[in-house]
Amino acid sequence: MSFAEQLTRLQAFLDADELHEEALDYIAAHGYLTALSICSEPVPEREWIDALFSEPPHYRDDIERESIETTLVQLKAHITRLLAADDDLELPCDLDLGDDPDDSDIRGWCIGFMEGVFLREAIWFENAEDEVSELLLPIMVGSGLFDEQPEFADIARNRELADDMVDQIPEALTALFLLLNAPEEKPALLKPRHH
Repeated sequence: MSFAEQLTRLQAFLDADELHEEALDYIAAHGYLTALSICSEPVPEREWIDALFSEPPHYRDDIERESIETTLVQLKAHITRLLAADDDLELPCDLDLGDDPDDSDIRGWCIGFMEGVFLREAIWFENAEDEVSELLLPIMVGSGLFDEQPEFADIARNRELADDMVDQIPEALTALFLLLNAPEEKPALLKPRHH
């Protein structure tokens, strides 16, 4: 089965109604995997797969389970490759909050991304807190998760500004990936330590 066919199958599985209501749908899962790809500390597969579904889905059989989980892992690797190639990542949805932001696909994608950040929040902010915060801002705005905070409420009310920020998400992702994964940031880890 081609990767495209696997993705179609994954999408149908994640978008089905019978999944747990806290589970991420395909677009949110793409955001989530993008965050995991950017995070400088790998999260164990079992942990992030279980968190994505919230509770174990009812698979038809082990073959389906293996196929869905393998496709998720492959999609994450695919996203990582695209980010590492320094190309702006193409998101699986329009960069548009539309008439009802809560209903927009980009909102779901951003919420998924933030779920991925929350899995290892301390790691994201440990080395370059200000830059990371600034680059995450468009995604945080898009997610609507922070709208009760005054500065986010102000941006959300200014639709033009909110839309501009959401448009910047692909560039922000590339910058975040480089910031958190650039080898020159971590030379100390590579040198053998002499005690």
